[in-house]
Amino acid sequence: MPRPTQPKADPTELRVDEKGNIFGSGPRGVWIISPEGKHIGTIKIPERVSNVAWGDNDGKTLYITASTSLYRIKLKIAGIRN
Repeated sequence: MPRPTQPKADPTELRVDEKGNIFGSGPRGVWIISPEGKHIGTIKIPERVSNVAWGDNDGKTLYITASTSLYRIKLKIAGIRN
């Protein structure tokens, strides 16, 4: 009997904000990991997330691409742009 598949557990497509927090696509949304490696939150997205990127003039908007949609969320801390 085949095993049920598990959602991917490791965040990918990582971005960092000015405080050193890491934002990455993961199960059920965008994971936020502190510089110490602690999971401090998840931005919940109703689709599978494929990528994240900082945008807008102030760099405080996180753009999130998913299976069929593009999301954006305004944050208090600017991201470091690549």
